[in-house]
This record gives sequence, structure tokens and C-alpha cells, in this order.
Amino acid sequence: MSTQPTPPEYPETYYAGAYWGPRQESAEECARRAVAFLEMLAACDPFLSHWNKIPKPRGRGRKTPLMPPELSTLTEAYRRGVNREPGGPPVESLGLTVSAYNDGTGQDRATLSMNCGSYANGMSNACVLSLPSEGENAERVIATSVLSEVVRAMALAWEPDWAVAMSHAYRDLDGRQDRSDMWLGWVTYIARHRGTVPPLPAPVRIEPVEDRGTLIVLTPERFTVANPEHVVLAKRVRELLSRADIMRPAVS
Repeated sequence: MSTQPTPPEYPETYYAGAYWGPRQESAEECARRAVAFLEMLAACDPFLSHWNKIPKPRGRGRKTPLMPPELSTLTEAYRRGVNREPGGPPVESLGLTVSAYNDGTGQDRATLSMNCGSYANGMSNACVLSLPSEGENAERVIATSVLSEVVRAMALAWEPDWAVAMSHAYRDLDGRQDRSDMWLGWVTYIARHRGTVPPLPAPVRIEPVEDRGTLIVLTPERFTVANPEHVVLAKRVRELLSRADIMRPAVS
């Protein structure tokens, strides 16, 4: 049976996400992190500098610009973004969520979900940025230079256990990467407390993120499952990180 990856039927779509375990934080503490993140995100590319809050419940309410980010606006957004069981009262331990969209249209747009403050047993927190799939913005933003800075911003603002920028196709290709695993992507951030990153083969680039952790960039060009060399490289890097006990599940 062939082990070569099957190219996706449609163009690969990409996203970036940061993930961390239970950490109780107030609406204002979450807002401070969001302010820092949105400011750094805007510096990554002009396309990522315009955000509006998605009303909760979705689709209702007036348009609320989040840029430039203000602590009071985001604190109130987080207070209103308390999570709850369907049809039930607010559940503080499930955390607070603020979701946003930018000014793009159709496939040339981005969305952002910032879940913070969850401390329920076995639950996690996440900041996930969905990227455009078509158009000039996609061509410019889905690049090593931009996504490295996006993941770095996530690491500094949210202090996650790990963060990643990758394609959905590669995540789906590696069946071991379920929600309890730490995923390896085109660009991956690993917090210092998870261990020391071992030497990795070329063309992989390793960079420190201040004193927080390590950034791993697999390829200087766009990583795609349509390139078998990329998939082989990712498998090799994952094996080396697993041997160093870095790829263990982040949340028990």
C-alpha cells in the first residue's frame, strides 16, 4: 500500500491556534491578554489589523469594532461571553469567549476565537485564528514570515502550552493528532516547561521566544501535504520531539 500523501481535492486551508490547560482568569485578565494579542497581531500584517466582535448569540446585535483594542471594551465583551451549557445558566468554570471577524468577504476573510479563563477539570483554553483561503491576502498572509510572527504573538500574549500554524489537510493526514495530542505544524511553539527541543534536521529553523519557549519552523516555503518531502520531514521531526517527551498530551 502506498504511503505517499494524497493531495487534497481542494486548495489547502490554514489556521493558527494556541492551546493551554485549565487556568482561572477574570474577564479583565482575559481582556488584557486579548489587548496585547490584537496589538501584536495587527503588526503582523495589515489584513490582521481590523476586527469586529461577533455578537452572542451569533448574528444578533450591532457591530462592535475591537480595533484599536481597548481594555474596557474587551473586558465587557468577556463578561458577556461567559460560556454555558445549552439552555442553562452561565458556567464560570467553562471560561469566557470572545469571537471576532475581520473586514474580508467570502473566502478572503479571517475569524478569531479567544477562549480564556476555563478551569474545569480536563478542559482547555484556546485562541484560534482561521485564515483566508483565496485571494491576495491569503497569498501574502499564509507565509513563513507572517505566520511565525502570528504564532509568536500567541505565545507572548496567551502564554499557552503550545501553539501552531498549519493546514487542516495536514492535521487530518496525521491520525495521531487528535484533540488530546500536541499537534506539530508548519510553525510550532513549545513552552519551556514542556522540555528542551532537541537538534532538528535541515531545513528546520529553531528560534527562542524570549524566555517563554521555542519556535520551530519546518520549511521556509509554504508547507503543503501535496509535497511528499514536507510530510516526510514533519514525520521525522515529530519522532524526534516524541523521543524528547515533548509531544505528550497537554491536558490530562
